[in-house]
Amino acid sequence: MRRNALVVVANRLPVDETVAPDGVREWRRSPGGLVSALHPTLHHTQATWVGWTGVTDVAPELPDLAGVRLRAVPLSKLDFEEYYEGFANSTLWPLYHDATEQPVYHRRWWESYQRVNRRFAEAAAEAAPPNATVWIHDYHLQLVPAMLRGLRPDVRIGFFMHIPFPPAELFMQLPRRNDLLYGLLGADLVGFQDQYGARNFTQLASRVLGLPVRHPEIEVNGRVVRVGAFPNSIDMADMEALARRDEVVRRAAQIREDLGNPEKIILGVDRLDYTKGIEQRLKAYRELLSDGRVKVQDTVMVQVAVPSRERVEHYRILRDRVEREVGRINGEFGRVGVAAVHYLINQSFDRTELAALYRAADVMMITPLRDGMNLVAKEYVASRVDVTGALVLSEFAGAATELTDAYLVNPHDLDGLKDTLVRCLEAGTGDISRRMRMMRRHVRAHDVRAWAQSYLAALHDASGLGRLVL
Repeated sequence: MRRNALVVVANRLPVDETVAPDGVREWRRSPGGLVSALHPTLHHTQATWVGWTGVTDVAPELPDLAGVRLRAVPLSKLDFEEYYEGFANSTLWPLYHDATEQPVYHRRWWESYQRVNRRFAEAAAEAAPPNATVWIHDYHLQLVPAMLRGLRPDVRIGFFMHIPFPPAELFMQLPRRNDLLYGLLGADLVGFQDQYGARNFTQLASRVLGLPVRHPEIEVNGRVVRVGAFPNSIDMADMEALARRDEVVRRAAQIREDLGNPEKIILGVDRLDYTKGIEQRLKAYRELLSDGRVKVQDTVMVQVAVPSRERVEHYRILRDRVEREVGRINGEFGRVGVAAVHYLINQSFDRTELAALYRAADVMMITPLRDGMNLVAKEYVASRVDVTGALVLSEFAGAATELTDAYLVNPHDLDGLKDTLVRCLEAGTGDISRRMRMMRRHVRAHDVRAWAQSYLAALHDASGLGRLVL
């Protein structure tokens, strides 16, 4: 077993710029799925993180973050508009999420995507010591593996897709589909959240590129590329410790008191995204109130929405629709001083506040129309240290393949969604505890460290260069 350097390449660096009251600017660790997932792993090796700061037209020298070196890749305003908002989030994102919204295709966006991917590949090539391991992440950077291989054939290259990877019928709509596939095939190992994504990719390599495929291997240019499923996870121990803190316990009790000490609290925590099923969830709740199956004096819903990509028209329209639906529910069913739905929109919720919300909620509703994994589901499970709480989980979230003891639903089926929610609200403590105990056992055994070790072990087996010690 050899100890090698690890270079993580992702669209965003794990920091946000903050401005103190005295005007001093500083960089702090940011929240987020990838940051939370990788942070525990990076402590155990010589690591560099290559990515964008989130601020256009600058690429500052950054201090180390808990021993991890940070290397900033610059993006101009035009790059942001065409590479990020354009090709990544108006072309790839909707297509990879089952075309929930119609993808948009512009040739200039593709040119920008190529240009920015080349910039990331060059930064990774410069940051990687000889024989390093380079782990590239997500749909923003699908051309980087092949570009990096051309620049640095000595490094081992892994790629992991955090979002769903679509079937051939959808993927083949892309005008530059061959380029994207060959870009990914520059890696030694291409990882996905589940077997569906892995199978879709190998089928496309055979059907579109005509490459020899013996699942889980693809032959390309005299090399063998491995393909596999590696479900992402969270730091279970860290979430449990946070949920047990006295301040979190006190805050959870305060939240219940502020909400009027209802019998049941239903919670949703999502990025404000059309893939998350927020509108369907609110409509189901409104119909339950209208039917009299749920009463405001007994039950309250809290919906936390974190804004995302607000400059993209789809997201502005969604925000307006969600706010109108919340207003309609509260107008019809709220009472003086008592709202039926408490809608909280915030740029970034403090982890302590989120843990308190998780502990306060009797029912967690995670109902995406499509999701690669959804780590919020696992965070909720980890936070329920008293082995209570019901998880309503969409069948179309990657987490559903692991958390099979959740109350699984089809979010498109509003009647089924309503029936399942009522079932959760009326479930006995024995059934609730049994389900939560089984889910907690699974997340503990398959935490973020296990995910990273599993992926990196497979990468180093695929590259034939020996293991990376974590």
